[in-house]
Amino acid sequence: MTPKTYKEIQLANRPEGTPSNEDFAFVEKEIASPGEGEVLLKTLYLSVDPYMRGRMRDVKSYVAPYKLNEAISGGTLAEVVESNSELLQKGDIVNGTLKWAEYNVAKAEKVQKVDPTIAPITTRLGILGLTGLTAYFGLLDIGKPQAGETVVVSGAAGAVGSVVGQIAKLKGARAVGIAGSQEKIDYLINELGFDAAVNYKSETFNEDLKQALPDGVDVYFDNVGGEVSDAVIWELNNKARVVLCGTISSYNTPGADIGPRIQWKFITTSSMMKGFTLGDYASEFRTGAADLGKWLQEGKLKYEETIIEGFENTPQAFFGLFEGSNLGKQLVKVADPEFAEL
Repeated sequence: MTPKTYKEIQLANRPEGTPSNEDFAFVEKEIASPGEGEVLLKTLYLSVDPYMRGRMRDVKSYVAPYKLNEAISGGTLAEVVESNSELLQKGDIVNGTLKWAEYNVAKAEKVQKVDPTIAPITTRLGILGLTGLTAYFGLLDIGKPQAGETVVVSGAAGAVGSVVGQIAKLKGARAVGIAGSQEKIDYLINELGFDAAVNYKSETFNEDLKQALPDGVDVYFDNVGGEVSDAVIWELNNKARVVLCGTISSYNTPGADIGPRIQWKFITTSSMMKGFTLGDYASEFRTGAADLGKWLQEGKLKYEETIIEGFENTPQAFFGLFEGSNLGKQLVKVADPEFAEL
């Protein structure tokens, strides 16, 4: 039975430095009935992602910042518990960008129906969703890895980086990952088939990186920025391609992130560096999703999920992104479905 009230998580303060519990507020609200063409959705899983930290700043970017005292939003899997639309019925599983809330009311055409028989539904928030597509388009369109080349990816054990390395291997390239623990290094090599992996927290990181790159770097997929990227860029080959996806190392840094001047390296190697956001490829999502789904069904792609249970633990799951506690995609399980059989 649907309750009368639900809780949502609002942005209470704009974090200075590392976010804390004081920056979030749990607010109780009454559940509304869906209007014409709308559905009432019960949240099953929430996606927490590094880009959300940028939206907590009141600065101009590719997506509008979150507003204070309003609900945070992000990728969500939900079950239809009441429908006022011919497009969806009770028990359907959908995904979309929704509020961090236990329940949402949304226009039916603003969410996408999920077929739970194709793959576990959580893959729609990870390898078959935005993170998988980010890896796919960033690597293949900008990085353009060729057989025999060396592809380096930072944040390699995360949701995006782990897919990047596997696609690089599918294209015949040598994959080198950078991660932050021995457990993650072992996972990249033994489970995902990376050719080498380096722990950036090691005191010998620079030396270890050089040893892992006897033939230099042809493609660098950058998820972290900072000193890790400084070290990789030093190893660029002629006509290398650097794909700028994220800079998580500086998301909690107040003020500007200052580093070495790298322009000369790009000049002397005739290299290219290009940033992107997934929205650049919106018209091609169907193609990317089809390839990812095919590779997953053929067993050519593997994925890992770190799932924290309980809506009340959503902020802690978010904090974990910056501590490197997640392996693969970080999710929050909010509830089990009421009507759908998964």
